[in-house]
Amino acid sequence: MTHLTTCADAEAVAARAAAEIARELVRTGRRGRSPQLALTGGTTPKRTYELLAGEDIDWGEVEIWFGDERCVAPEDDESNYRVAAETLLEPANVPAERVHRMLGELGPDEGARRYADRLRTLLTRTEQSLPVLDLILLGIGPDGHIASLFPDSPTLDADDGVLCLGVRDSPKPPPERITLSLAVLRAAERCLLLATGAGKADAVAGMLAEPSRHVPASLLRRGRLTVIVDDAASPRAARG
Repeated sequence: MTHLTTCADAEAVAARAAAEIARELVRTGRRGRSPQLALTGGTTPKRTYELLAGEDIDWGEVEIWFGDERCVAPEDDESNYRVAAETLLEPANVPAERVHRMLGELGPDEGARRYADRLRTLLTRTEQSLPVLDLILLGIGPDGHIASLFPDSPTLDADDGVLCLGVRDSPKPPPERITLSLAVLRAAERCLLLATGAGKADAVAGMLAEPSRHVPASLLRRGRLTVIVDDAASPRAARG
């Protein structure tokens, strides 16, 4: 069952999300292992990252991953890494060796291959198992996409053993991207999805409806999914 929380506005969503992420990282650390956190891009998480940087977290113990990346240089304005670096990684002094960046500048195929190799090397226990991230932070597009998994895309049909995929035909620019596979998203201990603004209300409603390739977010594992939205993006707003 998906856990849905509705907040008054975008600032409240960011505060709730930052507190939720901090609790999860501390909880995982108390189990005696390094928390594995995957970040997302887009505009929605920026304020969450700013607030998270001020939380009392031992960032030297946290491994940082990414759910997707645009195929641009890391200093490019379109780079998901750049957003995370400016709002969280640098302000929180996260050690560089703990940050596993997708190498978007290598292009979708080589970038995806290298990231899959890194995931497999550091996080898989057996040759057949999938890497398990403790928490994956996600946004959602107005079309219901998550990471760079778009509606009705062939990437949704990748074999369960595929960890990372190159995208060449993203419906929103830039067209070339790297993304974690749906299988890796579904294997995570938890996914935390954030949505703000009236433009996301229909997508959130679609995500909570029956699973459909038309709404990739609806394919996440419901029992491991927490959703935090503001009033404007709530399913009630879509019905209204």
